[in-house]
Amino acid sequence: MFDRRHVLKAAGAAALGLGAGSLWPRGMPAFAADSVTLPFGNGERPLVSYPGKRPMIGLTARPPQLETPFSVFNEGVITPNDAFFVRYHLADIPLDIDPDAFRLQVSGTVSTPLSLSLRDLKENFPASEIVAVNQCSGNSRGFVEPRVAGGQLGNGAMGNARWRGVPLKAVLEKAGLAANAQQVSFAGLDGPVIPETPSFAKALDVGHAMDGEVMLAYSMNGTDLPWLNGFPLRLVVPGYYGTYWVKHLNRVTVLDKEFDGFWMKSAYRIPDNACACTEPGQAAKTTIPINRLNVRSFITNLDTGAQVKAGEVALRGIAFDGGFGITQAAVSTDGGQSWSNATLGQDLGPYSFREWKATLPLAKGEHVLMCRATDGRGQTQPMQATWNPAGYMRNVVEATRVVAV
Repeated sequence: MFDRRHVLKAAGAAALGLGAGSLWPRGMPAFAADSVTLPFGNGERPLVSYPGKRPMIGLTARPPQLETPFSVFNEGVITPNDAFFVRYHLADIPLDIDPDAFRLQVSGTVSTPLSLSLRDLKENFPASEIVAVNQCSGNSRGFVEPRVAGGQLGNGAMGNARWRGVPLKAVLEKAGLAANAQQVSFAGLDGPVIPETPSFAKALDVGHAMDGEVMLAYSMNGTDLPWLNGFPLRLVVPGYYGTYWVKHLNRVTVLDKEFDGFWMKSAYRIPDNACACTEPGQAAKTTIPINRLNVRSFITNLDTGAQVKAGEVALRGIAFDGGFGITQAAVSTDGGQSWSNATLGQDLGPYSFREWKATLPLAKGEHVLMCRATDGRGQTQPMQATWNPAGYMRNVVEATRVVAV
């Protein structure tokens, strides 16, 4: 394994645009040589390269927010590490981690506080694997109408990977939960630039933390976690939005009360109703923390504006949800007036992308293609987009407009 102690300090420094005495570039990395235009207002974005990443869609540089070019999702259901999206909340990200000196601290209302090395985690606890989607809460926010504040993302703030690590349950059992334990909080090595900014920390109920699926992951797609995706350890919360997937995880704290940190109490909250929505421009009367992914699907092999040869046209895409599994994908060539079932691909587990394929006749002319997924609960995607003040959880049936010639 190459020396990760200096992966961003040395080789990464040039790519980040850093100079002597300088922590961050003033803008995007200087070698952003190309750009893309996402299909909404003010959608022009630079293509940027960071250590360990192919050219990505750059949203911000401090902290880095990198979106996956959507064409990547047509390459297969597993998102390559070098194309996996990056989302930090705080600008003071770790640039120097010694994996040999790294420790995970487990404390709070436990009988035996733990200080675990990476070797401890890999050699002294059972390993598990899961294929799961990590999706940013604000994925697709750029399409929200009326527009809302926040990063104006396209559809690329998501990815699907094979995660390997230690079940959180095994570590908590080793520490010994107190009888009055209520929640478990998680924090990492990234931090705020100024003291007034709250440190990033998230929490799960004890029952969720102990479900055997929540993972302390040290491997992604068969190799060490990429630096910008949380090296050397991150929390994986299958079926839940990425805000819970804490990167560079170094603190796990068992609490005897509900965690009251900013990123749970005030941020990442959704309207407390079945659609997690309000009327445009209206605040929610009551809110709850964002939680499980809703069902989504996309066409991946054709973009809006594409020209195709009239006749039998092959369509391909992906579908996913929050862990109930995709049971059906349907496609439409007439803007949702009629639907045909697609063929589902390999099932890599209920938290994974599920590929679908279909071949449908297209006469010459314009067509509005749609796909719609249904999950194991019978939930499907709405035909009309819902709205909430933060632009979270978009899952409307998307339209792809093509011309058959």
